[in-house]
Amino acid sequence: MTAVSRAAGAVGTAHATVWQAFLDDAPVALAAARGLLGVAGADGRCHVYDAERGESVATFTVEGGLLDATFSPGGSHLALVGPAGHAVWHARDGRLEVAETGEWSARARWFGDDRLAVATGRRVTVRSAGGVGLWSTGPAPSTVTDLQWFRQGREIAVAAYNGVYRYGRHQSAPVGYFPYAGSHLCVAVSSNARWICTGNQDRSVHIWRTRDGNELEMAGFPDKVTRIAFDDGDRWFATNGAPEATVWDFAGKGPSGRSPRLLPGHRSVTALAWRPGGAGVLATTGSEGDLAVWRVESGSPGRPTNPLHTVDLDGPGAALRWLDARHVAAADRTGSVRVVAFDV
Repeated sequence: MTAVSRAAGAVGTAHATVWQAFLDDAPVALAAARGLLGVAGADGRCHVYDAERGESVATFTVEGGLLDATFSPGGSHLALVGPAGHAVWHARDGRLEVAETGEWSARARWFGDDRLAVATGRRVTVRSAGGVGLWSTGPAPSTVTDLQWFRQGREIAVAAYNGVYRYGRHQSAPVGYFPYAGSHLCVAVSSNARWICTGNQDRSVHIWRTRDGNELEMAGFPDKVTRIAFDDGDRWFATNGAPEATVWDFAGKGPSGRSPRLLPGHRSVTALAWRPGGAGVLATTGSEGDLAVWRVESGSPGRPTNPLHTVDLDGPGAALRWLDARHVAAADRTGSVRVVAFDV
């Protein structure tokens, strides 16, 4: 059951809440595409809204709970993954295309509108949007925790225990391996394919240069690193794992020898998302219940940067998603979901 409130927005202010919904569940992920916003809840339901008006469109359910949700880029299909399996639907008419149960599914990633990679247990399976199996990786040494497509869709980076495995299309054996002893929680690949990065259980970030495997480790975070992301231009790389978001400059030869930009103000960073189109604008949420928007270049390396905007949420932040260059969707652990318009 959800309730939705809409606001006209205060004219002339730096930010305004466009609409807000209240769920009887704890959100774990947000998905957005072509005017739709999906809110995945821990209990297994994903509520889909009209992103502009906040009107309910549909509700989809995966038994056993949810870990993530993702729309195809065109918004035609919705993939949901969770501890008990995964499913794919037509987003607007509710037709079920794929439903598999029995194995932990940690992540799903689309490449275009007709290729979906799903982490299922220790393997990654690539399907068409219609559910046809195209190819599958061989088994990783442990459950796959995250995956990312390389830019041209010919390879996938797969994170598991002790490293990242690079798989080519239609090849069950990895074509590359980037080792690091430990539990990798998330993986990011720069769009130019120069860098692979992981956030780790041991409170570190590990970085590999793909052309030669050169390694760089950023250790000493106060907490495990669960959120990492490159901006669209591949210059900026953001991580959580601390009270401040940490942003590294990957221009030129990369971040080695450079101090990061620090974005303080949260008790701990719970979610982060770059604004589409580059320009170094980052949104973050924290465990204290704030949403903040930052322009990274307004600060200096090694020194704290002030946010452009802050918004009070109803509880600790859970998930973030930019809908376009001006609107941010934010969910918190109380079940509140809101879309906020910013002048950035």
